[in-house]
Amino acid sequence: MGLEYYAIIGVITLLSSLVSNTLKRKFKKYSQVHLRNGMSGAEIAKKMLADHGITDVKVISTPGMLTDHYNPRDKTVNLSEGVYNQRNASAAAVSAHEVGHAIQHAQAYKWLTMRSNLVPMVNVSSKFSQYLIMGGLVLGAASNMGYWVLAAGVVLMGMATLFSFITLPVEYDASNRALAWLENKHIVTREELAGSKDALKWAARTYLVAALGSLAMLAYWILKLMASRD
Repeated sequence: MGLEYYAIIGVITLLSSLVSNTLKRKFKKYSQVHLRNGMSGAEIAKKMLADHGITDVKVISTPGMLTDHYNPRDKTVNLSEGVYNQRNASAAAVSAHEVGHAIQHAQAYKWLTMRSNLVPMVNVSSKFSQYLIMGGLVLGAASNMGYWVLAAGVVLMGMATLFSFITLPVEYDASNRALAWLENKHIVTREELAGSKDALKWAARTYLVAALGSLAMLAYWILKLMASRD
């Protein structure tokens, strides 16, 4: 592996760390902006589900920090302990965002459907792409077998990259749904809404950095694969 590889890894790691640390600071900051209506994250999630006529999704608490997610398999909105119980702008943003995914699921949002369909393939690709790429390098990409092993690894990596980019509209749409509902239903004040917007903006940037990092690595290995045939 050349210096370019390590440079890409370094830049991706730096950007990811910067965005992640900023996200944590933002959530801590907006955790101090207490909601005037006194609603908890769990109460906000339940009300948003009810307002959209969704009755078969449960809101539950899950351990950890920033572990919030929607599980389409068992139809649960999983809120981290802080978000579930707290009554601030960060909790409002996160809980409404996760319900946004539940609404996407209920309405068969096309990007979420595409993302869900790719999950089994991505689970395979994430496990084996690096092994195949390393195997191709060991065998020698200039050899026939090494080339095709490396090519298979690049294809699997491409699946993971596609998945990361399909994730972007899913996440941005969930945030847009969340913020629109929070504003239209007057769940938050103008100041609280501004905090929720800023928190979700930085949350979305973690997915953007991940997608760009995945694309950079894919481009690197594609160029390596092409160069091996020259």
